[in-house]
Amino acid sequence: MLALIAPAAITMALFQVVPIVLGANASFRDWTLYDPKKTWVGLKHYIEVITDPAFFGLAIPNTLLFLVLSVSLSLVCGLGLALLLNRNFVGQSVVRTIVLLPLMVAPVIASIMMRWMFNDQFGIVNVVLEGIGLPPVAWLAYRWTTMMVIVLADVWLWTPWFAVLLLAGLQSLPKEPFEAAAIDAAGRWRVFRSLTLPMLRPVIVVCVVIRSIDAFRVFDQVWVISGGGPARTTEMFSIYAYVEAFQRMNFGKGSAAALIGGVVIVIFGLVLYRLLNRAVEVSK
Repeated sequence: MLALIAPAAITMALFQVVPIVLGANASFRDWTLYDPKKTWVGLKHYIEVITDPAFFGLAIPNTLLFLVLSVSLSLVCGLGLALLLNRNFVGQSVVRTIVLLPLMVAPVIASIMMRWMFNDQFGIVNVVLEGIGLPPVAWLAYRWTTMMVIVLADVWLWTPWFAVLLLAGLQSLPKEPFEAAAIDAAGRWRVFRSLTLPMLRPVIVVCVVIRSIDAFRVFDQVWVISGGGPARTTEMFSIYAYVEAFQRMNFGKGSAAALIGGVVIVIFGLVLYRLLNRAVEVSK
């Protein structure tokens, strides 16, 4: 048994445990590109991150706002698509293929597409607005419009993922309760609210937990579309740690920010896990 699990354990230790230990060690030292002595400074970097208004006042709230908006909108759109694809209609396989296309697009490419579409000089969105008589908008010059573009890019990328998993959940539901509801002449909304949604709840909660943890560490879309701007107003937790470590070359503070963010992710994941257990118990 030990020989069977040894390769996986060694791989995990080399590529996950060791980098975390090295990062934790760096977070307690003054380690910059121009001063590689790695002087021990204790909790100095953690105090700097915690007391920095840009971290808990901007980066973490932005991250949580992005998480809530992106996951909830992706869930609603994915559930709608799954319900649509669960029906029999002509061209169903073609529609399924089209719906799955965003899963084949890299986040960086999707973000570049969104940035060009919402460009205030030549973007297609402003061309359409001008075509219907509305003034153009400098979408990426303001905080909330930029956040909207970032969320839109993420929703476009992740809605098919929700749709595929929820469709699999829908097709695994027992047919007897739906046949009984049809005999009782129950309406579609009542069937959805009283049967489909409760029985699909475990799948929904698992999707939300996995996607929420992943959304917390979003980087590609934000970096490509706005770079955290304008004026750091859309900066997320991952952008904050990246800028500190690789642009300001302060590896100690960047590592401290990453570890604090990791603790926040663990707490958030535990809360969601409790919700998952409660939801599953309720659905039984």
